[in-house]
Amino acid sequence: MRFSTYQVSRRGGREKNEDRMGYCYTREAGLFALADGMGGHPEGEVAAQLALQTLAALFQREAKPALAKPDEYLQDAILIAQQQLLRYAADKQMSDTPRTTIVACVLQGRNAYWAHCGDSRLYLVRAGRLIARTRDHSYIELQAALGRVPQGADAFNRNVLFTCLGSPGKPMVDISGPMQLEPGDRLLLCSDGLWGTVADDEITEQLAKRPISDAVPELVEQALRNGGVRCDNVTVLAVEWEGAGDPEADSEAISTLGLDDQGFASTIQGRMGAAGRRDEMDEDELDRSVREINEVIRQANSRADNAAKVAAPDPAAKKNS
Repeated sequence: MRFSTYQVSRRGGREKNEDRMGYCYTREAGLFALADGMGGHPEGEVAAQLALQTLAALFQREAKPALAKPDEYLQDAILIAQQQLLRYAADKQMSDTPRTTIVACVLQGRNAYWAHCGDSRLYLVRAGRLIARTRDHSYIELQAALGRVPQGADAFNRNVLFTCLGSPGKPMVDISGPMQLEPGDRLLLCSDGLWGTVADDEITEQLAKRPISDAVPELVEQALRNGGVRCDNVTVLAVEWEGAGDPEADSEAISTLGLDDQGFASTIQGRMGAAGRRDEMDEDELDRSVREINEVIRQANSRADNAAKVAAPDPAAKKNS
């Protein structure tokens, strides 16, 4: 697999930048992810980093060198990230849980799979056309889907999210794919700092007509200009898929074919812990999260089965009626 990537994160008019992004890959699969830590809740930057760290740790464990089921990996990894955030808050006895949105994409073989929770987005541009975009879990996107334009007081709900990682309830995760890729396809993952001030048409046009190394910084600067002094943080990770074959001698793209079956490369690192050390997720911690998620799923299925039995009519009663 061969791809080019370019990423930028800029602080806008906020006190700090809580966005995080990164990618990792094996010989046959690549993971690209972006998270936007949510203000109004504590330690948004920790939530974003911990979510990416969880996805990368599970990817490294499961992609040997390919994922058996990329869509299931995305679903499981995001739910495990949710569990990690809840545990982090419980261990620190926090009154509120750090929260984040997330969008992630897996490239494997000639296919792309992606998932998101919240309002961080993915765009897929092919031959100058926008052929796919995630739909935010937000009030404004719901209104758009219903053909409505918020008016008056409803306009204040534009940024209200229905779901995110770190909230008490089970997060809503939308999964897409497989989408078969063609050489030259471009995927862009971004926080709402970009799409909030730059229209989809402009994002598509810039991605279509310029190399991603030129398009991404220009889009980020445009978002900062449009947002003004109170602009949100702007984070963008773009990928151009160049094919699954051998790398060309003069290509500057990343080729994964030099890795062996156990090879793994990553730009996603652990968060900074005590004494400036990076906290990496170990196998025991990951296994614990997997077991907890499986137990939650088992209990939910058991409750559903019991509810179905209670609701089912009694055959004997029906005969005697």
